[in-house]
Amino acid sequence: MKNKILLISGDPNSINSELIFKVWKKLNNSLKKRIYLISNYALLKAQFKNLKYSTNIIKLNNINEDIKTNKLKVLNIDIKFQTPFNIKEKYASNFVLNSLNKAHKLALRNDVAGIINCSIDKKLLKKKEIGVTEYLSSKCGLRDNSQVMLISNNKLSVSPITTHIDIKKISKKIETKFIINKVKTIDLWFRKKIKRKPKIAILGLNPHNAEFRKDSEEKKIIIPSILQIKKLGISVNGPLVADTLFINDYKQFDVIIGMYHDQVLAPFKAIFKFDAINVTLGLKYLRVSPDHGTAVNLIGKNKANINSLLKCISFINKFGR
Repeated sequence: MKNKILLISGDPNSINSELIFKVWKKLNNSLKKRIYLISNYALLKAQFKNLKYSTNIIKLNNINEDIKTNKLKVLNIDIKFQTPFNIKEKYASNFVLNSLNKAHKLALRNDVAGIINCSIDKKLLKKKEIGVTEYLSSKCGLRDNSQVMLISNNKLSVSPITTHIDIKKISKKIETKFIINKVKTIDLWFRKKIKRKPKIAILGLNPHNAEFRKDSEEKKIIIPSILQIKKLGISVNGPLVADTLFINDYKQFDVIIGMYHDQVLAPFKAIFKFDAINVTLGLKYLRVSPDHGTAVNLIGKNKANINSLLKCISFINKFGR
């Protein structure tokens, strides 16, 4: 079957199994046939039983078993567990890393549309200041920082130049080539997939753009970057100040690019809550994930919101290979 969709069950200590079950019931038969869940068959059955869910699942040895079925197809990844949840961190970590590695390898195939990973606690990736975006970028052999974290819905997208790093390290990580590469990646995506030239805003780093002091990052790095970007024919404005843009002026733009994670994600989530998905651009394949965490406090309470995961599947279905 062409255009297979890989769904990674993600962190086993999470609401992910609840989301997968609820989303599966919402999908049409055509989509069900295309989805391959990278998970552990026995664990998933145990979690469904614990949550009092009933659905047909089937264990596959490999993705080449082109079974045209509406059953939930599981590509098995080993994991040690005694209870359905509260799995030891070392076992959960190995499971997550092996799942991501499996998905990366399979996503390089021409018959795979892309990857969706359910939420993962970053500590399971075993490296400081790294999330799934950075992990898969490394697996793809990317070293130029051109990969992009894009938090997106049908009204707005935001993207941070730096992602999962400490605040004190941000100014040292901001470089002209990184800003230019990321803007080019975003612009190309919109032109190729969305079929329009995006209007892009770039924020400064400091409060009030440091009043444009000569020694500021705005003067030394951000403004020169914007001037070079404009020469490429890309529609870009900035540097703009973050403390007022998200009041109302954000509506003028398709994409707002900030210098660090919370500078754009915090106001975006204040406005749109979790009405978004997390898209990674610039990899060798398309990867998306729900824009929320593992929500361990909601396990077993039947309160998990499936909207973001549903949008991920719709996104891959529309824009994947």
